[in-house]
Amino acid sequence: MSANKTISTEPKLHARAWLFVGLLSIVGCLNYLDRTIITTMRVSIIDDMPMTDAQFGLLTSVFLWIYGLLSPFAGYLADRFNRSKVIIVSLFVWSMVTWLTSYATTFEQLLVTRALMGISEACYIPAGLALITDYHRGSTRSLATGIHMAGIMIGQSLGFVGGWIAEDYAWTTAFSVLGIIGIVYSAILLLVLKDAPAEETPGQVKIKNTGVNFFAGIKDLFTTRAFVILLIYWSLAAVAVWLVVGWLPTYYKEQFSLSQSVSGLYATAYLYPASLVGVLLGGFLADRWTRKNARARILVPFIGLCIAAPSIFIATSTSILAVAITFFMLYALTKAFCDSNMMPILCMVADARYLATGYGVLNMFSCIVGGISLYAGGFLRDQKIDLSVIYQFGALTMLVCAALLFTVRPRPAGSAVSVHPN
Repeated sequence: MSANKTISTEPKLHARAWLFVGLLSIVGCLNYLDRTIITTMRVSIIDDMPMTDAQFGLLTSVFLWIYGLLSPFAGYLADRFNRSKVIIVSLFVWSMVTWLTSYATTFEQLLVTRALMGISEACYIPAGLALITDYHRGSTRSLATGIHMAGIMIGQSLGFVGGWIAEDYAWTTAFSVLGIIGIVYSAILLLVLKDAPAEETPGQVKIKNTGVNFFAGIKDLFTTRAFVILLIYWSLAAVAVWLVVGWLPTYYKEQFSLSQSVSGLYATAYLYPASLVGVLLGGFLADRWTRKNARARILVPFIGLCIAAPSIFIATSTSILAVAITFFMLYALTKAFCDSNMMPILCMVADARYLATGYGVLNMFSCIVGGISLYAGGFLRDQKIDLSVIYQFGALTMLVCAALLFTVRPRPAGSAVSVHPN
């Protein structure tokens, strides 16, 4: 009887629900590829425009800080207005900025383009994830989110292309080509991407038109205990994540005496495919387990963190390249459980009217902390602190994250706040 009840209450999927997940996965790929290729072109960029390690770290930090600070308001735009149009405009603008980056000739100009990219990319992730949860309201939610995150991982894994192009051609070439691709794709999405119709998200349109207020939403989120715990958890998780994203190519290059292109390959093409498998596996496991355990979408990433943290310790304590690669891949695989379940967890604890706003707030704090950790990594390197020590500190923060996540409790069953079944 319990199984029959689950089937009868399962929301019907819209005919294009999976198609839109696929389309948005490509947007996610471009989103992260455009922002991360710079980390694999460090030597070429510094040769072209001399700067310190702290300044190079600042190029990503300023992007993260601006991106993060604008994320709550960007999320509100997706809650208040048409999500699909917010996505398309964001893609078009950041692609233009990516193209303009190829014309930067000084550190200051490069810094400005990174800041502009932070502004333009801020609108995408909250809107994209909220649109996916609009279409996937039942037992496909974590997997759908995981597939979208897989697109992001593909974008990150292709980051090594930047180092390769920089060595064989020029670092500006990658920005020029990717910018043009994004502009063309935004025109394609304008023709096909749509918001979920009212009948697929009961009550959602009415709520968006009459009951959404930015400051009321912020107040509601911060007076929800579970959301505050998620906020602290997601912020601390950014420490290790962004240290890996920003400095792993440099770690491989210096620790194992590799070339720029090879270290970029090991830091992205090996790491992010593991993350890709992780977000799919984490989404699949959470969707299956949630049929029997309401906290499954919390417990799956908790288990992942308990494996990811010691993996970083082992990866940064060895002098054997194959061991380091293997355990960084294990870290990437299990840490990705968090990525495929973050938005589904938010759907379990927050008012459905403010899902994009809530994710924007999470993004803001995560990016601010991540930007600080990236800059701090560069500063500590300038002070001759070994990257392995810096990474091990990041691993400790992941254990704290696991403890915080374990305390999160979903809203009581039958709560009228959320119109999206979990």
